[in-house]
Amino acid sequence: MSFFDSLQPDELHSIAPYLEPVSFDEGTCILAQGTAGDDCYLIDDGRVRLELHSAELDTDAVLDFLEAGQVLGEFSLFDRGPRSASAYADTAVTARRLRRRRFDALCDEHPKLGMALLTYMAQDFTHKLRQMDAKLGTFLSRGQAPAWVDGMVTAGSAAQAEFAAWPEDAVDAILTDIAAAISADAEALGAAEVAETGLGVVEHKVLKITVACRQTLELLLGRPAAGPVVADPASGVTEVLSGVGVVLGLIPLTNPIPTLLFKTMICLKSRNALIASCHRNAMGVGGRVGEVIRDVLTRHGANPDLLQWIRQRASRATTSAFMTHPGVSLILATGGPSMVKSAYSSGTPALGVGAGNAPVWVCADADPVAAARLIVDSKSFDNGVICGSDNNIVVDSGLRRALVEALEDQGAAVLSGYEIERFTKAVVDPSTQRLRGELVGRSAPRILRAAGFERGDAVRLIVLPLEQDKVQGPWGHEKLAPVISLFTATGEDEGMALCRQILANMGSGHTAIIHTHDAELALRYAGAMPASRVLLNCAGSTGCIGIGNGLQHSWTLGCGTWGGTSTTDNVGFRHLLNVKRLAAATAEVP
Repeated sequence: MSFFDSLQPDELHSIAPYLEPVSFDEGTCILAQGTAGDDCYLIDDGRVRLELHSAELDTDAVLDFLEAGQVLGEFSLFDRGPRSASAYADTAVTARRLRRRRFDALCDEHPKLGMALLTYMAQDFTHKLRQMDAKLGTFLSRGQAPAWVDGMVTAGSAAQAEFAAWPEDAVDAILTDIAAAISADAEALGAAEVAETGLGVVEHKVLKITVACRQTLELLLGRPAAGPVVADPASGVTEVLSGVGVVLGLIPLTNPIPTLLFKTMICLKSRNALIASCHRNAMGVGGRVGEVIRDVLTRHGANPDLLQWIRQRASRATTSAFMTHPGVSLILATGGPSMVKSAYSSGTPALGVGAGNAPVWVCADADPVAAARLIVDSKSFDNGVICGSDNNIVVDSGLRRALVEALEDQGAAVLSGYEIERFTKAVVDPSTQRLRGELVGRSAPRILRAAGFERGDAVRLIVLPLEQDKVQGPWGHEKLAPVISLFTATGEDEGMALCRQILANMGSGHTAIIHTHDAELALRYAGAMPASRVLLNCAGSTGCIGIGNGLQHSWTLGCGTWGGTSTTDNVGFRHLLNVKRLAAATAEVP
């Protein structure tokens, strides 16, 4: 029951002048995190979504939802402090706005009504606290998930048990048809992904989907993934392979379709069921891909519950309920550092990825034209949203001028010192010291225009030449956009030290790149970098996922202990197997 349901007609008439009726369309930001406020909203109809924003694009921001009858923003009404979270109209919302001065006037002129409203807000606040305590208790105690969560896990477990004994050729036939079905719809899916997420370039999305279909299939077909396999006849050890069970897959905003496709295919190959949790702004395309895959499973006589996904908008509490569910065997965590840390802290085995902030060392002997072409192609690809893409150039001082000229020839806009200052003030969010959220994954011309620059639509990449002491600033960190920093180093020791410093900016363990013709120098660089993938004369965005080199194709990239994860591998189906070993006696025990 809302506050107004408890009032008499004369009381409703008396309180009406103190409240302002308002309405918000679905998706409207009602309150912005960090802004000052001295008002609150009494919700009459609709649902409000609360989100906690940070610099991490792929970490789930949804804290909770408020329904009709609840109060939004009462903290700031009383303490006039900054909003602790943002609030959005999850559906169309109607409410009544109460400002602090009007509340004070109500209390002075109608003390009984003022006390009644204050009591109601206190009761609503207490209700929120009790809900918070219940959610925390569920998180700590495990096993007390909502019924629908239990239902999904139970269905996945049953489907996985049925699928465990399927022969290799039957599984490969399913995978072949999944790849064909998604590939055939790649153009429409790529366009839908850009439309929903607001990130990237349609043609590049289509290319990523097509490559993911082809290379993932090539990775899996004909490979044994179940039952006994003789690993080493000479040792007498026979490996017996089996799936781990139900896998929870976190799907990021930056590459939702390739990641969902990849995780589904490696789960099926290893005879596991997958429950996918798509980023809230990629649920539409996630569901569309999921329906295609479930149709293929059904046509082949497999249980479609081998792939399920969270169909309602997830919150951190929902994700936590799956992470801590005793029926979930493994978490494949692709997302922001906070989400990955939550996966590793859940008590459920997890394979996580880390943030990328790849340094690109252009050595004194490098070909500046070839290096510039690869860098511009790589960082402009899909507007720079791939986590392993080139993020910070470190060029030897003797090659700097030639590289800058080559970058400009390839379509880069290299900003001057005073332009960088103006650009930074315009596009960096002061609260996070990162690129403003609405510019992430946008084109170089659009970002330049947001800063008041007009360089034409042919610009592919924005280059920011900086002094070394700016490494700790906003441009020395990951930039999920066609924006790259340029630092200058003199000599090999300074170049390597600067690259290590860049990786320390939340890029440790992911990817580092070097352009050189000196094989020994490349080996020294690989040995010195805390990175799981060191790419030699490669583009970072495609090279990190195993395109154009010999790395295993993957859309889940481990970062080792440097990045707080459990593997340095490009994760594949073998990581989703329990491997038993039958060992026969080879000699008498002395």
